[in-house]
Amino acid sequence: MPLSSHPRFAVFALALLAGCATAPPAQVTREAPPQWQAPLPHEGSGAALSAWWRGQGDVLLADLIDAAQAASPNLATARAQIADARATRVGAGAALLPTLDGNLQASRSSAQPPLPMATVLQGALQARWEADLFGANRAGRDAAEARLAGAQAGWHEARVTLAAETASQYYQLRTCEKLVEVAAADAASRSETARLTSLAADAGFQAPATAALARATTAEGNSRLVQQRASCDIDIKALVALTAMPEAELRRRLQQQPGVLPQEAALRIPALPAAVLAQRPDLARAASELAGAAADIGAADAQRYPRLTLAGSVGAARFRSSTITGSLETWSIGPVALTLPIFDGGRRAANLDAARERYEAAASRYRAAARQAVREVEQALVTLDATARRGEDARVAVEGYSASFAGIEARYRSGLASLLELEEARRIRLTAETALLSLLNERTAAWISLYRAAGGGWDGALTISERTTP
Repeated sequence: MPLSSHPRFAVFALALLAGCATAPPAQVTREAPPQWQAPLPHEGSGAALSAWWRGQGDVLLADLIDAAQAASPNLATARAQIADARATRVGAGAALLPTLDGNLQASRSSAQPPLPMATVLQGALQARWEADLFGANRAGRDAAEARLAGAQAGWHEARVTLAAETASQYYQLRTCEKLVEVAAADAASRSETARLTSLAADAGFQAPATAALARATTAEGNSRLVQQRASCDIDIKALVALTAMPEAELRRRLQQQPGVLPQEAALRIPALPAAVLAQRPDLARAASELAGAAADIGAADAQRYPRLTLAGSVGAARFRSSTITGSLETWSIGPVALTLPIFDGGRRAANLDAARERYEAAASRYRAAARQAVREVEQALVTLDATARRGEDARVAVEGYSASFAGIEARYRSGLASLLELEEARRIRLTAETALLSLLNERTAAWISLYRAAGGGWDGALTISERTTP
């Protein structure tokens, strides 16, 4: 009898190796500063992230986000990845359980005379189970569960990203509409100035060159208006592509519900960066990938140790011919197989080294994602603080330049100011109004960036079955 098949040798080998367990890698800590360096809006108080979109009071925005989520190929891909990860997890968990297969056979054969033709019917149940002494299958199951959690977090990340993208495009369109109003008012003002200047020139009170200048500025204002309207049309088509909403319906709803840019969109930003990092789905996904890589190390390490499997079967057979009829029942337990890895040319050791390197790479990505998360929040906070401090000055500038333009326009109509003075004042006023709207749009974009950087209200307890807007 070979030594490896002796029962005492098997018991000795199991006792010797039972203490060999795979130790998980050391825990990786996130590289987060103890507190934010940029000032917090509203001292960190305000509405929760998960209710931010609804809290804007803009029904169309919320509907557009819902439509974008329904039409997004990225979300569809994320759902497919969850299905794949769930199937992998089920398969990995099944490796810990016994397998049971059924087998049915029927045959009819004829041998050489004088044996008659015979019919044979057979049925059997076959079972097999691996003891998983050193946790290879358990490590595979843990890795699959971690990657399923990562796929679910990736789905939430896609939702948050899509909501932010849709809101950015929507508020860009609303800003464009405000700029159209400014350009339309400016074009109308230029047209009225040109009309009065033409009348004065016809009466001999203004030089023909002044009338020509007035017509030129009118054409410039009309051109700017056409350009701004075209920009709004482009934004509408971008929203149509993003949400799959029919363009006619989108235009109708835009006209029915005038949009208002959020003036002070309140978000709750905790005092400690770690609290924000804990609610970001991309970091949850990176952490799941790290946990999966750690489990892969355990699975690769366990492959270097013995494997114990047990098999068994039970069956019945029935034989029938013209002269003989009989039945037979069979059962068996075994073989009990103990596989001892002895020499594989370094394959298992190389697989373990590769798993450890993958873990280090996942840890590096996790730390980098944490640093990037802090950076994104800090940048959004800096932009919010800067736009808040610039906002009041921009409003004062618009009011002052508008008053100056009104005074010069009155003087021009009284013949006390030149058209050049009037157009210079008009240009400055237009620049100030455009700058104010651009500043409001920049501040709105910063709020959206903060929403996204702070995790978008994602909660790890949410499941894929929920279809609510982030």
